[in-house]
Amino acid sequence: MTTSIPEIKKTAEQKMGKSVEALKGELQKIRTGRPHPGILDQVHVDYYGSMVPISQVANVSLLDARTISVQPWEKGMGAKIEKAIRESDLGLNPAAQGDLLRVPMPALTEERRRELTKVVRHTGEEAKIAVRSIRRDANDHLKKLLKDKLVSEDEERRAQDEVQRLTDRTIAEIDRLVQAKEADVMAV
Repeated sequence: MTTSIPEIKKTAEQKMGKSVEALKGELQKIRTGRPHPGILDQVHVDYYGSMVPISQVANVSLLDARTISVQPWEKGMGAKIEKAIRESDLGLNPAAQGDLLRVPMPALTEERRRELTKVVRHTGEEAKIAVRSIRRDANDHLKKLLKDKLVSEDEERRAQDEVQRLTDRTIAEIDRLVQAKEADVMAV
């Protein structure tokens, strides 16, 4: 497994980028005071024997500032979607109006907002741990190149410094995302 310094740095950069993207996805799922159609992405509904996300069997959009509308594409799906939303851990209570489901978003209490900011921080911390793990792996590969005498000590040191700068940039990006989400959650 002879890899070069540029390959190690490129791999680390790609993995760190994926960690940031995964964090963005997780943060999107965390509810804020405002409705967001993506909040229903993790709710799955039974569609002819297989569990699929609601977005694959219905049109999910915003009706107004506090309501999400779910318009099933097939007649019999409304009741199944309504049941799936009710049974999810989102604490939502959909109301059927003919074929259309209205999902009002209850206002968040101060206590619930504080709980959500803890969840946001924890999610951010997990992303940072993942990034540090990627840094450790990259540094281990660099040390192995040095041990196998494939690079000089100066090259290995320089590469480690570059990996550290990449790590610092990525962690700063994670902190920025977490702070923005916390502000979003705490906004009334």
